Amino acid sequence: MSSDLSTLFDRIFGIFFSSSDPEVEKRRQLKAIAKELGKSKYKWYKPHTEEALPGMGKFFYELYKVIGAAQVILANAGESVVLRNILVEMSLTTNQVKLKERLTEDAVKERAANTSPKELGLQIRDELGAFMAEFASDKIKQVDTWYSQLQLMVNFVSFDFFFLLKKFDSGIPERTFNYTPKFEAIRGEYVLEDLKDFAAVAYSLPLDAEWARIFAFVKEFREVEPVAIGSWNKMLNALGELRRSGYLEQVIRHLGKDPGYEVKPVIVSDRIVDTYLQKMKTQTEMTVQQIQQDNKNSKANELLHQIFGTESIVRLKNYAERSNAPFEKKMLGGYLYVEELNYLKAFLIDYFKRDIRSLTDLFLVRGKWTVPTMSTGYSGAFHALLELSDEITVFDDSLAEDDELGSKLRNMLSRADRDKEVVKQIRTQLKDINERALKFLSMGTQHLIVIARNLKNILEDYEKAPHGLISNWKELEINSERPIKEWVVAVYKQIYAFVMLMQLYLKNE
Repeated sequence: MSSDLSTLFDRIFGIFFSSSDPEVEKRRQLKAIAKELGKSKYKWYKPHTEEALPGMGKFFYELYKVIGAAQVILANAGESVVLRNILVEMSLTTNQVKLKERLTEDAVKERAANTSPKELGLQIRDELGAFMAEFASDKIKQVDTWYSQLQLMVNFVSFDFFFLLKKFDSGIPERTFNYTPKFEAIRGEYVLEDLKDFAAVAYSLPLDAEWARIFAFVKEFREVEPVAIGSWNKMLNALGELRRSGYLEQVIRHLGKDPGYEVKPVIVSDRIVDTYLQKMKTQTEMTVQQIQQDNKNSKANELLHQIFGTESIVRLKNYAERSNAPFEKKMLGGYLYVEELNYLKAFLIDYFKRDIRSLTDLFLVRGKWTVPTMSTGYSGAFHALLELSDEITVFDDSLAEDDELGSKLRNMLSRADRDKEVVKQIRTQLKDINERALKFLSMGTQHLIVIARNLKNILEDYEKAPHGLISNWKELEINSERPIKEWVVAVYKQIYAFVMLMQLYLKNE
C-alpha cells in the first residue's frame, strides 16, 4: 500500500514541478534511464551504485581479441600515402594502368631521348587527360567511400582497448590472449570518457561496407589479413546489436548525468582520388619541365662555349646572384635576370665593342651606300647598343650599397621584419628594377637582330653583281682587317648564337 502511495506522490510531484524546474526534470529523466538500463540484457552497469561491472570488461575483451593483431598491422595506416595510392591504383582500368606506366618519371625521361620537348609536352598532356577522363564522378565517389570506410576501420581498431581493460584487471597483458582475465566491478566514472571515445568510433563503423574489398586493400598494403573476416563479421553483428539497443548511450547519459547526450560519430570525408590525380599531374608536369630545363641548360651551355668559351660569365657587380640572399631570406625573390643581363653585358664588352664595332666602322664609315637611308636602321641599332652598354653599367652601379638606390634597398630590408608596408615597397622597387633589366635585354636582343639582318643583306650584296647596296666594295676589301665574307659570316654567327641564347631565357617573358 505504501509503495502505491509513493508512486502516486511521485506522479503528482512531477505534474507540478517537472515543467518548471530543469533539475527536477533532469533527475526524472535519469531515473527513467536507470529503469531502462535495469531491463536490458546487457549487464555492464549498475545504475544505483554507478559501477561498471565485469560484464563490460568481458565485452570489450572479446572485441580486443578480434582486433588485437590488427592494431599492429594498421599502425600509422591512417597517415599512409602508400595505402591511399593502393586504393586508387587497385581501381584503375587496364587502359589507365598502361597510361600510368607511360607517365612515370623514368618512362617520361626515356621518351624524351627520342622526342622533342614540345612534342613530349603535347603527348603528356593528352595522356594525362585520357587517364583522368576514366575517373567518372561515380568512380571517384566509390573509391573515396572505400577509403573513408577503411579510415573508420583504422579508427576503431586504434581505440585503446588495453588502457580500458586494465581498469578492470590491472594484471592483464597487452595483446596476449592466453591469459584469463579477472575483471572486477569499478567506479563508472573511471570509464566514462573511454565509453564516449569508443562510442564515437564504434558508431562510425559502416556495418554494411564491402569489408572483403577493404581487407584486400589492407592485404595489398601489409601482405597479411588484418583480421579473420569471419571474426570481424561476427564482431560487427555484436556492435550492430549494441547500437540498435541504445544501451551504450544510456550508460553514458546516466554516468555523465546528461540525459540529452548524443554519440557524435567520426566523419571521414577525404577526397583521395582528387589528391592522387593532382599529385600525379604535378609530378608528371614537373618531370617534363625538368627535361625542358635540362635541354635549355644544355643548349645554353653549348651557346655560351661557342660565344665566350666558358659557362662562367660575371660582368656585373651589384645586379648579381650574391645580392639576392637578403631578399630570398624574406621571400622577396630578388633580381630575376642576373644571368641574362650578365651575358648581355659580357657580349657588349667582349665582342660587340671589338669585332662588331670594327666591322660596322668598315661598312658605315668607309662604305658608300647607294641609298644612304638604307643604312639608317643599321646605324641606329649600333649606336643604341653602345648607349645600352653604358646604361647597364649605370644601372648596375646604382644598386651598390653606397649609391642612392642600393642604400634605399638596404635600409628597407633592415625594417622589413617590423613593417609590412615596407615589404610592399621593396616588392614594388624590385619589380621596377627587374622591369628595367628585362627592357635592357629585350632592346639589346632586338638591336642585335637588326644588325644581323643588315649584315645578311650586306653579304648578299657582296656576292652578287651588280652590287645594289654598297658601291665601293673594292675599297672596303683593301681596308678590311680580314677577308670580308669570312668576317661577316663569323660576326653573323656570333650574333645569331647570342640571339638564340637570349631567346632561351626570354621566350616566356
